[in-house]
Amino acid sequence: MSESLLPVILCLLSAVTVAATNMFVKRGGDVLTARMAVAIVMGLSVLPFAPFVPTPPPETWSLILISVVVHWFYQFCLVRALHRGDLSLVFPVMRGLAPLVTACAAIFVLNEYLTVIQSAGLLLASLAIIVFALPTGQTATARKLDRSALVWALLTALGVGMYAVADTRAARAMPDPMTFVVWLFLFDWIGVTVVAVIQRRGQIGEAMARQWKGGIAGGMLGTISYGLAIYAYTLTDAAVVTALRETSVVFAAALGAMFLKEGFGYRRIIAAAILSGGLLLMQAGA
Repeated sequence: MSESLLPVILCLLSAVTVAATNMFVKRGGDVLTARMAVAIVMGLSVLPFAPFVPTPPPETWSLILISVVVHWFYQFCLVRALHRGDLSLVFPVMRGLAPLVTACAAIFVLNEYLTVIQSAGLLLASLAIIVFALPTGQTATARKLDRSALVWALLTALGVGMYAVADTRAARAMPDPMTFVVWLFLFDWIGVTVVAVIQRRGQIGEAMARQWKGGIAGGMLGTISYGLAIYAYTLTDAAVVTALRETSVVFAAALGAMFLKEGFGYRRIIAAAILSGGLLLMQAGA
């Protein structure tokens, strides 16, 4: 397999699995508890590999800590966004704007620059997001919920962009990319679990009993998704990986329509297609 094709395949597989993970979180109803279940399963899924990956070099622990904190920020914003809006609304916004954030941050942190064609693709994708994010609710309450969901989706996009850059920097500093994946997920579950336990106050066991099936499925898919993405980060530019991975918006829209019975509408179908075209144009310009 060619070196240029491998990152594409890894990112597309990652896109499918990350869309499915978020579908399971949204489908559970209790988004906070579902996200906690996913995070715990992701931590447990990498635990058996901990003795077999190289130990992180001492100078990389600060990079791991930065990534963990950024992932916590991302998770909290994600929970808020999914709680307030349909998957088919917030997911394309949070994932579609992430490449723009990543590209800007990568210039300063990773010294990575996009070509003219890649920049055009990124601009096209961003314009599609603006069209996609226009509220579709017909009532004042629906429009208010859409606006609130979009604010949190924008913050989630910021989190995605920040963790893409932070994780790329950390993974490239490791003796093996899987070292970073394992140690990230060993700490990643703590933040959302603490918040969920506090928020549910004595009802966490009952809440988990309703979420464990989706948590196992979403957690295993989440581990696969991010493991693939981390490996791709070590092969090509962070913005390109993020852009290709965010074709997950199309898969999320399809899953939302099939399993969550969410309305999508022709405008958002067209916007999602344009968004995907812009993201793929970024890869073509590499």
